[in-house]
Formats: sequence, C-alpha cells, structure tokens
Amino acid sequence: MSPTVWFLTGNTGKLAEANNHLTKLGYNVRQLIVENDQLYEPQAATLEIVAESKINQAIEHLPNEFVDGDMILVEDAGLFVSALDGFPGVYSSYVYSTIGNLGIIRLLSHLETEDPVSSANLRAAQFRAVAVMWRDGEIIVGEGICPGHIATEPMEGNGFGFDPIFIPYDLDAEFQPLEAGTYGEHSTHGKTFGAVDVEVKGKFSHRSRALKNLFSQLPSA
Repeated sequence: MSPTVWFLTGNTGKLAEANNHLTKLGYNVRQLIVENDQLYEPQAATLEIVAESKINQAIEHLPNEFVDGDMILVEDAGLFVSALDGFPGVYSSYVYSTIGNLGIIRLLSHLETEDPVSSANLRAAQFRAVAVMWRDGEIIVGEGICPGHIATEPMEGNGFGFDPIFIPYDLDAEFQPLEAGTYGEHSTHGKTFGAVDVEVKGKFSHRSRALKNLFSQLPSA
C-alpha cells in the first residue's frame, strides 16, 4: 500500500501540483483540511519560519484516518522581485489579495525596454518555495527556487496567484535554469506559469523542486 502524504492546504492548485509530482514517486496524496479559525499564519521574515509554524499546527489536527507511516506536508511560497528588493516575498499572499497581478505589473512599468533580454533582466524575479514534512516525529525541510521574470501583461489559463505574470527561464537538458535570453532544452516559449498546463509547469516549478529536495532526504525516497 502506498504511503499517504496529508497535504495541509486550501489551495486546489497547490494540491494538484503536489499530486502530480508525488504520485509519480509512489505516494498517495490527500488533502488535510483544517478550519481557518483553527490556524494562524505568523508574520515572519522567512518562508521557513512560516512553514515550520504551519507544520506544528497541523500536527495538532491529525485526521481520524491518519495511521502509522503517514506523513504531513505543508508548503509556503513567495514571489521575490529583484527590482523591488525582494517584495512581495513572504507577504505574497496578502499582496496578491490587495493589489493583485496588475499591481505588480504597475510597480514595474518603468522597467520596460524594447530589448527583450534587457527587459527580462530588469524585471527579474524568483518564485521560492519551502516544503516541510512531519514523518515519524521528525521534521524535514526542502527548498526550491525557480528564476524568471515578470511579464508586461497577465496570461490567463490554468495558474493561480502570481502565475499569470511569471515567465520562468529556460532549462538545460538536466533541468537546470539558464540565463535570460538563453534557449534551453525545456521552455515555456515565453508563456507564463498561468498559460501552461500543470505538467509543463512541473518541470520548472519552485514547488516541484522543493518537493524533490524534500523527498530526496527520505530513506525510502
């Protein structure tokens, strides 16, 4: 029987990404639902502190179906824009709910140039994710980064959050990120995360990279 990973999230997009990645590794992914009034999100300086706070809270809300060998997973992520000194970073969720994608684009509107490579460098950004797992009383942390740049307009589709405005840099044959303007073996061809499907996004995703880093630390991985 496949081990079960209980993912604490109310975001169906995150759940789909985790399911897409972990089922290929032989894990059964189930959503751990906890009422919002039973959780709090600390105002912290790093994603790691936020994620570790969430995992400690999740341990207090184990589902009735939880059995020995099951694991709990939480994840926290943020968009870090270089020209904005890393803003919105750990405050990405709040910033998205207040100014949204168009707000970020407006903040960078003065950085548009006719040269696409120069524009990409000026509008450079990173998605960062921290995945934290509780397993047999042990807490394990994985990190993932996806470099890219902010688009000049949103591209709608399958994404969520800031996905419609983030274009990842191409990857080489080993799935390592390249510099802006460098064509690689794997590419979204100028499309944002919001304009590609979950399979394509998974090749680049900060979340997939954090999960890969996390599960590579498990003895059974």
